[in-house]
Amino acid sequence: MHDQPQRDALPKNPAPKAFGALPPGTTQRTLAIIMGGGAGTRLFPLTKDRAKPAVPLGGKYRIVDIPISNCLNSGLRSIYVLTQFNSMSLHRHIQASYKFDNFSRSFVDILAAQQTLAGSQWYQGTADAVRQNMRYFLERPFDYYLILSGDQLYRMDFRALLHQHIRSGADITLATKPVHRHQVSEFGIMQSGVDRRIMRFVEKPTDKAVPDEMKMSHELLRAIASNEEEELFQASMGIYVFNRKVLIECLENNLVDFGKDVIPQSIKDRHVSAFIFQGYWEDIGTIRAFYEANLDLTDLVPEYSFFDTEAPIYTHPRFLPGSKINGASLRQAIISDGCIISDAHLERCVVGIRSIIQSGATIRDSIVMGADFFEQSRDAESGRPPIGVGRNCVIDRAIIDKNARIADGAVITPEGKPANLDAENYFIRDGIVLIPKNAVIPAGFWI
Repeated sequence: MHDQPQRDALPKNPAPKAFGALPPGTTQRTLAIIMGGGAGTRLFPLTKDRAKPAVPLGGKYRIVDIPISNCLNSGLRSIYVLTQFNSMSLHRHIQASYKFDNFSRSFVDILAAQQTLAGSQWYQGTADAVRQNMRYFLERPFDYYLILSGDQLYRMDFRALLHQHIRSGADITLATKPVHRHQVSEFGIMQSGVDRRIMRFVEKPTDKAVPDEMKMSHELLRAIASNEEEELFQASMGIYVFNRKVLIECLENNLVDFGKDVIPQSIKDRHVSAFIFQGYWEDIGTIRAFYEANLDLTDLVPEYSFFDTEAPIYTHPRFLPGSKINGASLRQAIISDGCIISDAHLERCVVGIRSIIQSGATIRDSIVMGADFFEQSRDAESGRPPIGVGRNCVIDRAIIDKNARIADGAVITPEGKPANLDAENYFIRDGIVLIPKNAVIPAGFWI
């Protein structure tokens, strides 16, 4: 009986759905291209000094670890990450995390925007980013190109996607997620028959008549073992598979974006198929979505779990010591490696690597990202508080970025403040206080 709560607390990961065997060598002939995104303005100030895929996630990971791990767990070991803003920290993380032996042709490489004789423009969109790097993508005889977004939280076996793509004879296959009517205006919405062939696409429809015409049919809902009476719509996940020749032809133009330009154009004269994904999927491109996705990990049985041993999420192996807890009160908290937490109270928190939290501190509904290094007393600059959260601080509904110095007695809360605000050493976005990287909050300061 005493073991029951522990068993209940284990993540309930759905059993993987069976799919047929892929033709031999398919994964070796598939190149994965991860879109590192633009300036990441919706995630500012987390993207002030780093690329969006390099933003910390779940205490010890980075956002880019999700698509890369999905690729590795699917047997895909040829991976490019495309980026153009603040790529140094991303580059450092990927070099430290994903090493293959000298006898393997596997790689995870970054392609940053660059000036060439062919052009000197920044990436204008996802399709333009792929177009500017086609010479690298065509160097090896890849038959399939898997294009992924770099800011989503999900777990998918891409072999199932490739299997449907090959079996259906499609030119392009895109992953879709069934969503409800109130979410329709946030996505590109697809309409397909039971054969999964896409007949129509509308980007973020605002006309109320459009959803009525594009909802999933009873036959299609039955085919995916969903409730036939449910009102669902197919939303694009920004995940695409292209055949080699098709990708080349689709980019022989000036179209700049896959979702807005290339896919709608291709539906008219190509076989575009929908791969309907029914697992957990969250776009974490905004501060609110990022905040909620992190705190959802603290739930007793989270919708997304890093505890899945069949499909683990990989990251930089740091060899940090186990965290040290000195009499703290913890409830629904994720504590990463190398932390020292004294007599503090933590409730529904994600605590990142090397976090130092002093006695008397209270942290609720917050993300503390930790630090890039252990601060030695001799290295601490005079007049500045040490890195971490000081004594008797109160932090509520906040994101504390790395290396922040929060002095004793500081209070950080969005209570009674505008939903969006820019101040000297803090920001408020969507009702969440953000303390930027390396910020200093003086003793007794109220936010």
